[in-house]
Amino acid sequence: MPQFEKHGIKLAAISYDSEAILKYFADRHLIGFPLLADPDSAVIREYGLFNAEAAGFFKGMARPGYFFLDTTGTIREKFFEPKYRARQSGHGVISKLFAELVSDVTDTVETPHLQINLGQSDHEGIPGTRITLSAEIRLPPDVPVYAPGTPGYKPITLAIDPQPEVELRSVIYPFAKTLYLPAIQERVAVFERTFRISQDATVSSAADFTSSLLPDGKTLTIQGKLEYQACDSETCFLPTSVPIQWHFRALPLDRQRAPENIQHKQGTL
Repeated sequence: MPQFEKHGIKLAAISYDSEAILKYFADRHLIGFPLLADPDSAVIREYGLFNAEAAGFFKGMARPGYFFLDTTGTIREKFFEPKYRARQSGHGVISKLFAELVSDVTDTVETPHLQINLGQSDHEGIPGTRITLSAEIRLPPDVPVYAPGTPGYKPITLAIDPQPEVELRSVIYPFAKTLYLPAIQERVAVFERTFRISQDATVSSAADFTSSLLPDGKTLTIQGKLEYQACDSETCFLPTSVPIQWHFRALPLDRQRAPENIQHKQGTL
């Protein structure tokens, strides 16, 4: 442990075996990829990831996030949150980069005019986890639905009910196509065939919610509805509202510390 004195005052210092702590953490969580021991925060400073807001036990840590590199090692995308307690999952990042790889359909809803395949990037996580909820819409070849912003008609809308356990982001719709509809003799913005609507939700990291989680966690039911109005070449059908829901398991924070002989120790020099 380093020893130093300033103006005759003995200062506190921290000593720990960072590599042993990382190995203990990796073994317990079955992590097979390499982890970086960066006790002086030198590497995270070079990458601009140093979290200046963190204090106490978390001081000197990085903001959690992801870099997406191509085969040459060039950074193409990065995913970081403004609040260091919030973080995306690996599955959530993949769902944004390669939506076609996310095939975990949790429920299928059939309506007279379309099919809804509900999916989610993750089924469990801790407070602060950001998950992506999705609704893949499948339409018959000759039945489009109106896109948001179409005046005079009911556009397709994903509306998730607010609840204190999750923080909702803005809904993400695909690019619309302008189409001439003989039934109304107008050109309007529509979606056709198969498309995907998604919305991110962050599990609450508020102290009261975090402390309420039992060891086996808590199942959150995220409810909402999909509203739309479909048309074919002859008829515009009545607006429809379809109830939908997802289930997510909120797990307690991992507060288990490393064995005492390798954990962070603070003492007086």
